[in-house]
Amino acid sequence: MGLSLNIDMSSTAFIEPLPVIDFVAQLLNRDVSSRPLSDADRVKIKKALRGVKVEVTHRGNMRRKYRISGLTSQATRELTFPVDERGTMKSVVEYFYETYGFVIQHTQWPCLQVGNQQRANYLPMEVCKIVEGQRYSKRLNERQITALLRVTCQRPQEREYDIIETVHQNAYHEDPHAKEFGIKISEKLASVEARILPAPWLKYHDTGREKNCLPQVGQWNMMNKKMVNGGTVNNWICINFSRQVQDSVALRFCYELSQMCYISGMAFTPEPVLPPISARPEQVEKVLKTRYHDAMTKLQTQRKELDLLIVILPDNNGSLYGDLKRICETDLGIVSQCCLTKHVFKMSKQYLANVALKINVKVGGRNTVLVDAISRRIPLVSDRPTIIFGADVTHPHPGEDSSPSIAAVVASQDWPEITKYAGLVCAQAHRQELIQDLFKTWQDPVRGTVSGGMIKELLISFRRATGHKPQRIIFYRDGVSEGQFYQVLLYELDAIRKACASLEPNYQPPVTFVVVQKRHHTRLFANNHNDRNAVDKSGNILPGTVVDSKICHPTEFDFYLCSHAGIQGTSRPAHYHVLWDENKFTADALQSLTNNLCYTYARCTRSVSIVPPAYYAHLAAFRARFYMEPETSDSGSMISGPAAGRGGMGGSAGPRSTRAPAAATAVRPLPALKENVKRVMFYC
Repeated sequence: MGLSLNIDMSSTAFIEPLPVIDFVAQLLNRDVSSRPLSDADRVKIKKALRGVKVEVTHRGNMRRKYRISGLTSQATRELTFPVDERGTMKSVVEYFYETYGFVIQHTQWPCLQVGNQQRANYLPMEVCKIVEGQRYSKRLNERQITALLRVTCQRPQEREYDIIETVHQNAYHEDPHAKEFGIKISEKLASVEARILPAPWLKYHDTGREKNCLPQVGQWNMMNKKMVNGGTVNNWICINFSRQVQDSVALRFCYELSQMCYISGMAFTPEPVLPPISARPEQVEKVLKTRYHDAMTKLQTQRKELDLLIVILPDNNGSLYGDLKRICETDLGIVSQCCLTKHVFKMSKQYLANVALKINVKVGGRNTVLVDAISRRIPLVSDRPTIIFGADVTHPHPGEDSSPSIAAVVASQDWPEITKYAGLVCAQAHRQELIQDLFKTWQDPVRGTVSGGMIKELLISFRRATGHKPQRIIFYRDGVSEGQFYQVLLYELDAIRKACASLEPNYQPPVTFVVVQKRHHTRLFANNHNDRNAVDKSGNILPGTVVDSKICHPTEFDFYLCSHAGIQGTSRPAHYHVLWDENKFTADALQSLTNNLCYTYARCTRSVSIVPPAYYAHLAAFRARFYMEPETSDSGSMISGPAAGRGGMGGSAGPRSTRAPAAATAVRPLPALKENVKRVMFYC
C-alpha cells in the first residue's frame, strides 16, 4: 500500500494584541472598575501575563517594548520610586502626570513590573498594549480548546489539499535562501510503502454467545459477549453529590449499572450495603469517611470488605473529582467509580456497558485477552515469563513554575495473558524528565543500606501474582523528546539493571527499551482517498498501518504505527523508537506485538493509538496530580519537605535534566497509595 507524507503544518494559539486593561477584564470576566482585586485575581493575572511582551502607548510614536516580569504588590497610587541620587521619592501617579501629561485612571490596580527584578520599572496597565504575534504557551481552558479544534480539525483529504496549496504558495523554488544552500523542495508529498497488520482475535468467556471476536476496522462491541474474567462486587455503597439527582433516581441508576455488570459477566450484588446518601460537595471528606466507616462497621461483623464506591457527581464539579480520588486511593483504600449527572439521567446502555468495563478492571477482573496470548503464540513473550512496563512523566503546565513533575510506572501482573497492570506514581523535581524513583537506596538505622524503587516493587508484585520471575523485560517509555533519548536510556536502563540485581546477584533478564512518541508532525495519507480498501469511515488510513522505511531513521530501529481507527480529523500515527533490544526482536515481531496490545486497552472496545502500558502510565500520572495539595501561594510553590518521591525514602542521585531548576530538588512526596489499590487498575 502506498502512502503520502506531509511537511510540518501545526496550529497554535496566539495572545490577542489588546490593551492590557481589556485583556485583564476578559481574563477576570468582569468590569475592571467594579471592585478591587482579590488575591486570587492577582495570581490569575500574574500567571497569564508573566513573560508577555507589551508596548507603551503614552509616548506617541515611541512604542518601546518591554517583557512583563510580574505585578507590584501595592496599588499604583501607593507606588513611589527615587528620582535622584539624594533619594528624593516621587509617586508613579505624579511622575506620569508631570512627565507625559497622562492621568492614571485605575490607581487602585497594581502596576506591571517590567525588565529585571533588581531594578524595578513600573508601568500602569492602562499605558500598555500586548505586542502582536506572540504564541500563547500556557494552558487553554475547555472553551478555547474546543474553538481551536473546530478550526484545526480537518478530514485527511482537506488537510492534504491545504498542505499542497501552502507549499505551492510558498514558492520555495524562488526562495533566495533555499537557492543559496542548494535546497530543492518537492511540491508533491513523499510516497512511502506501508503494510497493514491484521487485527488479533480476542478471547471472551465461554458462557457468552460469542466466545471469540475478530475486531473490524479497529472496533467491536460487547453484544453477546461476557468478560473473560468477571470481577466480584459483593459489597458496595453509593454517595450522591448532585442536587439534581433524587435518592430514588440514584438507586435506580445503581440497579441498572449492577445489572449491566452482571450481564457483562461480573458477580455484582444488586443491593448496596447501605442505602444511597446525598451530600454537599464541600463535605466530601467528612461524608466519605463517615459513610465508609459505617459500611465497614456493618461488614466487619461478617468479616467482609467493601469492594466499590459509586459516586454521582454534578456535571461541573470543580475540585470534587480530584478530592474524592485522593481520599479513596490514598486514605481509605477503596476503588471508586464516578458518574456524571447527565449520564445518570440518560442511563444509555452504551454508557453503562463502558462503565462496566472500567469497574471490572478496578476490582481485579479482565475484560478480554488475546487468543494468541492464551495459546502461547506470541513470539518472544509467550515462551517464557515476560513483564511489560509502561512509563511516563507528566510536567506541570507552562506558567506553573514550581509544581513538581509526576512520574508513573505500570507493569503487567499476569502472564501469559498480559492484560492486568499495577501502577505506581511519584513526584519529582519540576520539569525533570528522568524518572528518579525507578531504583533507589537509602540508609536504614537498623537494616543499613536498603534498596527499593518502582521497578523493584513491580518485579516483586509480578512474582507474587504469577509465581514466576520475569525472564524478559519490555519497557515502553512515553513522553521523551529526541534530544533526550540517550540520556533517558542510560539513566533508566541502569536503574532497571540495578533493580534486578538487588533482587538476586546474577539476575539480569534481557531488556527491550522502546520510546513511544505522539507529539510529532508526521501525517500519513492514503494514495487514493476513494479506495474503500485503503481508508476507514473517517477517510483515514486503516488501523494496523505500519511504515518502517524511507521516512524512518536510516540505521536505527524505528517505525510509525497507526493502530487506531480515525473518528474525526486526521489520525496521528504513533512513532516507536527501539533504543535498546537485548531480546533480539525482528521488526515484524515487535510491530505485531505492539499493534496487538493496542486491542487490549481496558476502557473501551476499540484499538487505541498508543500501546496500553504507556497509555495507563499516562492515566496514572494524570491521576496523581489530584493527590497533590492545591496551590496556595502567589508563586504556586510546592517545594518543601526533606525527601523526594513517593515514600519519602531519601532523594535519588542521578544526572540532572538540563531543564531542571538549579534550586534544591527536594519535592513534597505524594501521599502513598493504599496496598489494595496499587494491585488493581485504579487509574482506569
